[in-house]
Amino acid sequence: MKKIYKNVSIGKNANIGESVIIGCPPQGKKDGDLKTVIGDNCTVRSGTILYAGNTIGNNFCTGHNTVIREENKIGNDVSIGTLTCVEHHVEIKDGVRIHSQAFVPEYSILEEASWIGPNVVFTNALHPQCPKVKKCLKGPHVKRGAKIGANSTLLPYIVIGEGALIGAGSVVVRDIPKEKVACGNPARIIKKTNELKCKQGLTVKPYGQNERKK
Repeated sequence: MKKIYKNVSIGKNANIGESVIIGCPPQGKKDGDLKTVIGDNCTVRSGTILYAGNTIGNNFCTGHNTVIREENKIGNDVSIGTLTCVEHHVEIKDGVRIHSQAFVPEYSILEEASWIGPNVVFTNALHPQCPKVKKCLKGPHVKRGAKIGANSTLLPYIVIGEGALIGAGSVVVRDIPKEKVACGNPARIIKKTNELKCKQGLTVKPYGQNERKK
């Protein structure tokens, strides 16, 4: 059975699965204290828990058992995969795709059309368990069109530049400039994204200009 709390607004053509909870008040808040808004054409699959205070655009989609904490700003055409956890006060802009079992902590920013692979972990605490840790929490900032490969880990405060690509399994400990490919532990820049080739021969440039092979 699904549960919808007070002060929740859901747009037209919503598809809400079983055992979904929407508008759950966070600690220190009562039912209805925070307004929750979801736009048109959403698909919220079974087991998803969506806390109160989120503002979400049109065509929103979750996988199963997704957890989204309170007071996030989520744009249009955003997809968040199965078993992914998005903490509070995260900004996710239009067209972002977050795959399954990712972790996005509070105060992270994902710009338009960025892509987060499965099992990616963002971090936001420079000194865990420090008495003042909550005063300096800040997650990674993934800029427009950047892509983070599966099983990668990004440290706090990291900025991934526009259109950059992080290879699978990387540990990113420093900023990566726009349109660069970085991989490894620690991640190092190996080339530009427009130098990548399509192994299947389907496109001339799979990243960057994204030209179709003639």
